[in-house]
Amino acid sequence: MSVYHDEIEIEDFEYDESDETYYYPCPCGDRFQITKEELAAGEEVATCPSCSLIVKVIYDIEKFKLENEEVVLGSIRVEGLKETA
Repeated sequence: MSVYHDEIEIEDFEYDESDETYYYPCPCGDRFQITKEELAAGEEVATCPSCSLIVKVIYDIEKFKLENEEVVLGSIRVEGLKETA
């Protein structure tokens, strides 16, 4: 069982689109981080790379699963189909 430093709403995190990662300030001066992919997979723990503190991320997993599915479906290529007249 993990002991969380705190529980933080995902809305309180800062989102960086370039690396698809959410960040939140850590008391040590660094930032807790969790990726969009981790959230879609059901992860709820954001870690700090500089210390041992962790926080529980409060979020609606269904929102992240749906966004992830849309990205996957949007990247599927359909080959071998020919238009017939």
